[in-house]
Amino acid sequence: MESTWLVLLSLALGLTVGAGFVTLLYVAERHGKRAAEVVNPAVPDGIDQVLDALESAGVVLDPSNNVIKSSPGALSMGLVVNDQIAHPELLDLARGVRRTGESVSEDLVLSRGPFGDASMHLRVRVARLGSRYVLLLAEDRTEAFRLDEVRRDFVANISHELKTPIAAVGLLAEALGHAADEPAQVRRFADRLTTEAGRLARLTQEIIELSRLQAQDALRQPELLDIDDIVAAGIDQNRVVADADRITIAVGKKSRAKVYGDERLLVMAVHNLVANAVHYSAPGSRVGVGSRVNDGVIEITVTDQGVGIPESDLDRIFERFFRVDQARSRNTGGTGLGLSIVKHVVQIHGGDIRVWSQPGHGSTFTIRLPEATHPASAATGDTP
Repeated sequence: MESTWLVLLSLALGLTVGAGFVTLLYVAERHGKRAAEVVNPAVPDGIDQVLDALESAGVVLDPSNNVIKSSPGALSMGLVVNDQIAHPELLDLARGVRRTGESVSEDLVLSRGPFGDASMHLRVRVARLGSRYVLLLAEDRTEAFRLDEVRRDFVANISHELKTPIAAVGLLAEALGHAADEPAQVRRFADRLTTEAGRLARLTQEIIELSRLQAQDALRQPELLDIDDIVAAGIDQNRVVADADRITIAVGKKSRAKVYGDERLLVMAVHNLVANAVHYSAPGSRVGVGSRVNDGVIEITVTDQGVGIPESDLDRIFERFFRVDQARSRNTGGTGLGLSIVKHVVQIHGGDIRVWSQPGHGSTFTIRLPEATHPASAATGDTP
């Protein structure tokens, strides 16, 4: 009898030990899978393709708020830098969604870049993506917030600045009629009429360009660009004028830097700075243009040996239609919009522009832009 109880007790003990061993194996397997998921995070199927197709910004965050996938829009808007969310306001929304489990939508005003005072108005929606991830979507609505201001500025600027050349064209046309029998006077008035018409065309085009920039619709499809190509294109557009005045344009070493942006706008900004340097430099002098990268910041510098800018005017030179030397600006065909356009181009690219000048010794303008960062790797481990 005792031997029977011993057999049953041994059997029960064996079953208990076996069950415990199986349970330990199961738990170990579960922990192994979780560890593998942490080491090799994978977003749900199809999310990679959706983010790549988005025109707006899209970001997938893991439980530690690391960016494991981001759309091109998130990079170009500066929301993601070095695989991390750049704005604490977005992280606060992600934490709130994890805590409550409920999706949220908010309007936020965020800085467009690491420096400068340009901002962007975003409509942000954050929601859970499966059990581990959080999906953040951001739509840039800056244009809608600034549209009314742009319209008011456009009307005020065009009414003030266009009345002078329009009046001049009218007077010259009338003078041509009275001087019909005097060939020398006709040629003289015709030359002045051509000059005023050209100035009027440039002024109208630059007002339209500036209004487009202020409307914030210029960077809907930013591209990855080579900053050396942009600098070279901006310089080439000024070669003929510089050579005519025997002004040497000296170019520094290539930086090999990349930036997200609009190639036409960035070339126009560099062109405007080089054109100003040439216009305000004495014949036979030198203009220097260079670019470099410093701690993730691209710097494009244009230096001249021209007349310089008085200290009292340095804070105003980027205002619309402001001219340091009214007479010289009009003689060289200046509209007073070139530097304002440069400022807005740089701002919508998340950067800023700085100036140093000393009257009689020249000026140095420096464009600073965020260097392009690479997107976060997808779950497959592919590198961009």
